[in-house]
Amino acid sequence: MTKRRHLPALFATAALATAAACTDDENPDAGGDDEFPRDETLYSTGTAWGPPGDFNPISAGGVTGLNGLGYEYLFLFDTVEQRLTPWLAESGEWTGEREFELRLREGVTWSDGKPFTAEDVVFTFELGKIDGVPYANVWDWLEEASIVDERTVRFRFSDARQQEWDNFLYTHVIVPKHVFEAYTADELLNGPLDTHLVATGPYAVHSFDDTRVAWVKRESWWATEALGLEVRPKYIVDLVTLGNADILNMLIEGRLDLANNFMSGIDDFLTGDPELTTYYDKPPFMAPVNTAMLIPNTTREPLDDPELRRAMAFAISPGQIVDAVYGGMVSEAHPTGLLPIWERYYDEAAVDEFGFVFEPSSAVEILAAAGYRDEDGDGFVETHDGEPFELQLVVPAGWTDWEAAALSIARDLSDVGIKTTAVFLDAAEVDTTRESGDFDLQINNRSGLTNSPWSHFRHLFELPVRDTQRLANFSRWEDENAWELTQELATLATDDPHYPEVIAELERIAMRDLPAIPIWYNGAWSQACNAVWTGWPTGNDGEAGTYPSFWNEMWGLGAVKMLTEIRRAE
Repeated sequence: MTKRRHLPALFATAALATAAACTDDENPDAGGDDEFPRDETLYSTGTAWGPPGDFNPISAGGVTGLNGLGYEYLFLFDTVEQRLTPWLAESGEWTGEREFELRLREGVTWSDGKPFTAEDVVFTFELGKIDGVPYANVWDWLEEASIVDERTVRFRFSDARQQEWDNFLYTHVIVPKHVFEAYTADELLNGPLDTHLVATGPYAVHSFDDTRVAWVKRESWWATEALGLEVRPKYIVDLVTLGNADILNMLIEGRLDLANNFMSGIDDFLTGDPELTTYYDKPPFMAPVNTAMLIPNTTREPLDDPELRRAMAFAISPGQIVDAVYGGMVSEAHPTGLLPIWERYYDEAAVDEFGFVFEPSSAVEILAAAGYRDEDGDGFVETHDGEPFELQLVVPAGWTDWEAAALSIARDLSDVGIKTTAVFLDAAEVDTTRESGDFDLQINNRSGLTNSPWSHFRHLFELPVRDTQRLANFSRWEDENAWELTQELATLATDDPHYPEVIAELERIAMRDLPAIPIWYNGAWSQACNAVWTGWPTGNDGEAGTYPSFWNEMWGLGAVKMLTEIRRAE
């Protein structure tokens, strides 16, 4: 048994502090007292870094579980079968080249007892016509959403983007028309909205304060009867994240059930009593869910030169970051940047031609062949015009793993003659510089696990480049051909023979021009304690599945099923 030092409990009382209660009509005992019986409560942390924002699914306020525990999706994406599975929808199919028909599940009701109908679906899509709604771009290629009958919706498209459409169906929730039609456009965009949610999901808001959000189980969740699914915890209490020492202490004492934070050295605590669990029981301990890439600002000299970027790719040691920074908790990225779930699409011919590995001597040769010389003898190359330059690699201050990774990358680049310094800024400032293009180099991991490699290439190549780039193409690399291929990929069915061919061509372009340099696969940070709840999903059988994570993007990947599979510990 592993011996563990007892650390002082710092916020056991804070987690149970008096809060503003929001009583659910179906659960009259939901409000009033804040006592959560330990054997009925799942305590989580790692998704919230400050007090709860607004409970607004349209403006994406970011409250943990709002979309997943409260509001729900039409489909979920099954990462094992790699296909959509019906959720609020019963089925959906393309009935024409540019027509999709959606059939809703029978017997679903909102938490206020009103039926869930086609009107709610069409209304939710129509909200996207409001300027500023995050999913407004769906109307760039969706022409009409119409009601066929109470349970059937027909969608007509100007451009049948099948991959993009599948992605939309499991990443956007449906809201009740009879509630949301009372809000103004400004309220929908800027919230906060009523915290007394009228939703279809398995939980209602119990209460919240500056330290946490608490959820309480709804007894009339439609999936219990329709799918035989029942969420096990009566309460979920999601705590605002504190320091890692506090979190680890709570885990090893059984006062915290699930931590979705990066916690260095967690493998030292995988044996003992109570037992801790990670997704894999050996390296890499975490499920790979997004690709951490070095983003060069290609509007700045000499980062506008693909040959310089190629030299950088050969200069960087992903293995050093994986081993020294993460202790084997993550794995090196494939040169294409595509996640392991898409490994069947790796094109070996493209990798042989344009792939790269850590080989500093090759980096030096590439620099010399491209005309980069150290004319003044200071150990660093100059631009083609003979001008000295120094690159700054910016990452958020306090993100200790990214700080260490940035220092490692800066050393590697400097070692081959590309003078680079790591700079740590406030996270909000990093976001601002990334979106405005006011940076040299950044690390970014927005390219994550989805239904299709299409999303990865959209992240790399999306055009046009705007003054403010919020979601994609942070390198501001302009390649019309790559973007046309990405848009073509969006229209293809997964079983279309041309689908892997387009992916292969995009891989070739991505590795040739390197608008971003893949380095490592960021993990779905997840450490679970088996003292109170056990049966946490793992990938130890070698196959991807439900991820034990409360990150917002995981709910559409089936995270809610985790709550139906865990059980109380004996």
